[in-house]
Amino acid sequence: MVTLNRIYTRTGDAGSTRLSTGAPVSKADLRVEAYGGVDETNACLGLVRLHTAADPDLDPMLARIQNELFDLGADLSTPPRAEEAPGSVLRILDSQVARLETEIDALNEALPPLASFILPGGAPAAAALHLARTVCRRAERDAVRLVEAGEPVSGPAMRYLNRLSDLLFVAARFANDRGAAEVFWKSGATR
Repeated sequence: MVTLNRIYTRTGDAGSTRLSTGAPVSKADLRVEAYGGVDETNACLGLVRLHTAADPDLDPMLARIQNELFDLGADLSTPPRAEEAPGSVLRILDSQVARLETEIDALNEALPPLASFILPGGAPAAAALHLARTVCRRAERDAVRLVEAGEPVSGPAMRYLNRLSDLLFVAARFANDRGAAEVFWKSGATR
């Protein structure tokens, strides 16, 4: 349990923050960008859940994912070390990625096959899920940039971000009356 007695510390006034290891970094550091995108995704899911509170399929899943996104933020804010003992640091696990895959498959079974690209929108929950999906994709791109800069990121964390954006896409379709209320792209229709 984390206890926060004081919200402001003034330590970030000059544009720096600290990773979970205590190491000081710029607030514009690639690692901070990556876990910041995860935090934004979580905030989007909070908005989604305003529209899914009565949905017995989506809401419990999204509640669990919100908690896992804090785990993911902790994972990303703690650079992996070669000498790290298993279980000594909060990390996303492959079993969490596998659970997302199972949930994607279960939601997708209730949907008609996609015949066209769909426009983000439809029901309020679906529109909010599409927004969460795009923010999650940005967080994933930030994590990829971090890896490309030579910084370590755990494999399960990378896979979790990728699967989560897929799950949010399928969940948006599901929230649109199981695909019946989707808004399809009409290529060149406004020329």
